[in-house]
Amino acid sequence: MRWDGDRLVIDVNEIGSPPLISRVTGQIILTPSAITDIELPLSTDGAHIWRPFAPTSQISVDLNGAGWQWEGHGYFDANFGTRALEEDFSYWTWGRYPTQGGSTCFYDAKRLNGSELAVAVQFDENGHAQDIPPPPKARLKRSLWAVARETRSDAGYQPQQVKNMLDAPFYSRSAVKTQLNGLETVGVHEALDLVRFRSPFLKPMLALRVPRRARWRFD
Repeated sequence: MRWDGDRLVIDVNEIGSPPLISRVTGQIILTPSAITDIELPLSTDGAHIWRPFAPTSQISVDLNGAGWQWEGHGYFDANFGTRALEEDFSYWTWGRYPTQGGSTCFYDAKRLNGSELAVAVQFDENGHAQDIPPPPKARLKRSLWAVARETRSDAGYQPQQVKNMLDAPFYSRSAVKTQLNGLETVGVHEALDLVRFRSPFLKPMLALRVPRRARWRFD
């Protein structure tokens, strides 16, 4: 990953995980409308942080497969923490939706101590953030692995999945259509079930999907 002016260039040279083991190569270019200085604590002691570096961006994808080339809305964010997620959370959902003049993000989480996180943030094209009242929660159909899902939408509107991106026994990522302030929008949505993730029967399965290479390191 490297910055080329105002663009983040990501060169890809990887091997896909089972069952489709194949070489994945190409380039992803992300052009933010702005870089933010926002950090959102997800826990009261600051052990978990969401960092939306560029919530409003354009992205160009060019990989070595038919149909693996596209351009559209994108974003660049990350989560940081000093404890494992399953030590503090039982469940969360997150969504990022393009809106007029920027993007809107929702972060809802249930903590193991019984408290909850419910945050709605509107970002403009200059990266300025504003807390807004969260719209009502609306349930989505469960994922293929029956992970419970919900997002935010205008009252009376029924959000729906329009594209499945990743489906695991404890995690779902998909493109979801919702309605905000009377306008329909399609964004990226995720749901994470950390009660399932903690299962001693499930965790060993992750090594099959995300193998560790001997002597692997960051360059």
